[in-house]
Amino acid sequence: MKEFKVHPAIKVGGSILLVFLVIGVLVWLQASKDFDDTTTFGPQVTRAAEPAPPAAETRRQAIVRVLSAAALDQTRQTLRYDPAYVHISYPGGDVPQDRGVCADVLVRAFRKIGVDLQKEVHEDMLHNFAAYPHFRGSAKPDANIDHRRVPNLMTFFKRRGAALPLTRNPTDYLPGDVVAWDLGHGQTHIGLLVNQLSPDGRRPLVVHNIGQGAREEDVLFAWKVVGHYRYPAR
Repeated sequence: MKEFKVHPAIKVGGSILLVFLVIGVLVWLQASKDFDDTTTFGPQVTRAAEPAPPAAETRRQAIVRVLSAAALDQTRQTLRYDPAYVHISYPGGDVPQDRGVCADVLVRAFRKIGVDLQKEVHEDMLHNFAAYPHFRGSAKPDANIDHRRVPNLMTFFKRRGAALPLTRNPTDYLPGDVVAWDLGHGQTHIGLLVNQLSPDGRRPLVVHNIGQGAREEDVLFAWKVVGHYRYPAR
């Protein structure tokens, strides 16, 4: 049988054709890889960027928000000033909500952020009684009244490292801060700064109870400031 011979030119041409065929397949595969379901034809529409989520509330901002709301709420509930000594439960004890003294504004507000000043002050006094002022007739800590006395609260905040410099600069005082005053004649007073501003926008308003129930007033510098505290610090 006669052997069929392929002309050398045909062999070369076939090889070249095979090379181009392989290149074409590779190009097609790459194009297929780049093409996905998101590919569209025609004019491209640019989507507007999604709005950035609001910045997360810091722990201090959350504390201030809760303290302010709790203090302002008392202006609608605590309508009387009543300094009477009352036996109350421990911890979490309180006199009737419709009455109280200036310290009770703080005690009630701080409980809303999980800080029971009755318990905190009493436990610190149990171990450090000599560090606190001694009132007539108080030979040992008394959980019924100690946290309701301004000098004891001032001592507690100072011992916790919460004391801040005393100035007349309103920008040094922020919502959530505790301020104590000397009213004269041996009387001290205490209040809580809230996230509402004075009419001129320069000072935080104060929620306090100085004799007519809890009120929100512009009295930051109405008396001599003898204590300025930020607790918890952050």
